[in-house]
Amino acid sequence: MNGYRAFALALAVAAAGIPLHASEALKTIVDSYVSIQAKLAADDLAGAKEPARALMSRAASMGPAGAAIAKSAGALDAATDLKTARDAFAELSDAVIAAGKAEGWKGVDAVRLGYCPMVKRHWLQKDGQVRNPYYGAQMLTCGELKALPK
Repeated sequence: MNGYRAFALALAVAAAGIPLHASEALKTIVDSYVSIQAKLAADDLAGAKEPARALMSRAASMGPAGAAIAKSAGALDAATDLKTARDAFAELSDAVIAAGKAEGWKGVDAVRLGYCPMVKRHWLQKDGQVRNPYYGAQMLTCGELKALPK
């Protein structure tokens, strides 16, 4: 099946309200998640809200498997300050990492696991230099990146 036909099929399935296979949804969720991570690392609360809404919508299409992701993405979207958004992001990180482990990270490429020793929390980000979403500009390069957990 070519890319266009596969995309059209995925759109039709989503429009019909049929949950997508979790690994298909996981890739889209991780893409939105890393957008949120980059925005929080840049102290951009407003910029984090659109990908949070997209992530919440995609997670809802997963049914019960996406409930924790949708809930924490909704909390991030509702946040009115960076501290609240980062607290919601911590919960979102736990939920996305758990979903990734459960799926074996199928279809997820060039993503690493970050760890902040100051808040003792993990996050996901694209390969490259550490960009800590929990502290942003204040401590942008604090932490370490490792391979995704299996």
